[in-house]
Amino acid sequence: MQKKLLIISPYFPPVNAADMQRVRMSLPYFENFGWQAEVVTVAPPYTDMAQDELLLQSVPTFVKVHTVKALNKSFTSKIGLGSIALRSLWYYRQKINRILKKQKFDLIYFSTTQFPVCILGAYWKKRFGIPYVIDMQDPWHSDYYINKPKSQRPPKYWFAYRLNKYLEPIAIKNVDGLVSVSAGYVSQLKSRYPQIKNVPSAVITFGAFAPDLQIAVQNGGRFPSLLNEGYFNMVYAGRGGTDLHQAIRPVFEAFKIVLKHDFAKYSKIRFHFIGTSYAPTGQGQATILPLALQLGLENYVTELTGRISYYHTLLTLQQANALLIPGSDDPQYTASKIFPYLLTGKPVLAIFNKASSAIPILNDYGVQHVYNYDEVSEADLLTFFDQLSNNNFNHTEYNTDAVAKYSAVEMTRAQCLLFNQIVNGYR
Repeated sequence: MQKKLLIISPYFPPVNAADMQRVRMSLPYFENFGWQAEVVTVAPPYTDMAQDELLLQSVPTFVKVHTVKALNKSFTSKIGLGSIALRSLWYYRQKINRILKKQKFDLIYFSTTQFPVCILGAYWKKRFGIPYVIDMQDPWHSDYYINKPKSQRPPKYWFAYRLNKYLEPIAIKNVDGLVSVSAGYVSQLKSRYPQIKNVPSAVITFGAFAPDLQIAVQNGGRFPSLLNEGYFNMVYAGRGGTDLHQAIRPVFEAFKIVLKHDFAKYSKIRFHFIGTSYAPTGQGQATILPLALQLGLENYVTELTGRISYYHTLLTLQQANALLIPGSDDPQYTASKIFPYLLTGKPVLAIFNKASSAIPILNDYGVQHVYNYDEVSEADLLTFFDQLSNNNFNHTEYNTDAVAKYSAVEMTRAQCLLFNQIVNGYR
């Protein structure tokens, strides 16, 4: 008999948000491993994120999706409460109370970076006796920005820092299991809260979900090209930030060298940084272009701060000549975006903090040009640019064992193994 899983994900298709991708890519496979999932999300009209109707094509029709309301942001933002988690908290409580009175669920699964909603896990556990798991896709309460200049801190950092410091222990001290994209996030929480040191946990990356690339190609006529025809286009699509500079700077500096060495050969290379800001279109602040300006490379670097749709992004990655994946200077950061990059079969240049979990994954795949920014050499990067300009890259064939190991179906299996461990411990 299948067990029942109630998933809390404030963002869900057609809303285009990074933190719902694990749920979306897992939904086709939960039943394969003995779990029947239902999702509770915020109704799209109450969100403030861009929507992409194509995302719905990947959601199985057999999955039941419940929606809740949220307070109007135009009102709540005046008192500093713009977060979808805070605006929907009361509605989540009421809706799921009604669901749990009518149906029996074996486990509640919070998979979101809208962490304040996770405090309801402790409430439902106490009231209904249902264990819960939290998916730590990012740190919740973190000191990472505390010594950063104000210009580098997220908006409303002062308020968010104090709110997170208060809310995190409510949810984490009572949690029955943790999923995380980074071992560092789990160890930090278990160190901070000794009472959870023995709760089951698993480090599970986002999986590679091949159907997405097919959806992007099938709908390619909907999207304008963002690249320069007749050039060697190198693309990064994802959030920006000065914390990426340590990874990007050596690439730009090596490019300056090859330009000086053979301008005619290398001047056809163009760098594209796409969707680097979470701010509304036209309001984002460039964070990569200033580095290019500093190095005199502004004519070779384009930064589009506005977010584009998920499938427009995937199509653009497939249209590129090569792909750049820069990592954060935060050692716990892992780039979930690496799997769409790898699925394209395009040449990849990846540079991360040496402690990042992305490096061993990329090595497992057999990526040729993956480095950490402390040790990458000028010669390494010159070789990459030489291969790119000479078009010496063929379609990349990655290690088949790694392709299977990091597929969305295997990542779903890993989640279900953790779920089984938790519910079996409760019986």
